[in-house]
Amino acid sequence: MKISFDIDCTPAEARAFLGLPDLTPLHQLYLDRMSTMMTDGIGPADMERLARSWLPGFSEGLEAWRQAMLGAMRPKAE
Repeated sequence: MKISFDIDCTPAEARAFLGLPDLTPLHQLYLDRMSTMMTDGIGPADMERLARSWLPGFSEGLEAWRQAMLGAMRPKAE
């Protein structure tokens, strides 16, 4: 035997019925912030902060690679 139910409700009503929190204010804050970033552009400080959070240790590795390349290019003392 198979029983099915069709429930006609909005996503907000479904979240309220299931006891999930209303994230509308948080969602609106996120949209406002993204809109500001799109209109004002992303500054250098924002890019550095993003790079540090996405690639931890990347700058140290890049610096070590640079030092190794500089050491390889120096003439050897005989």
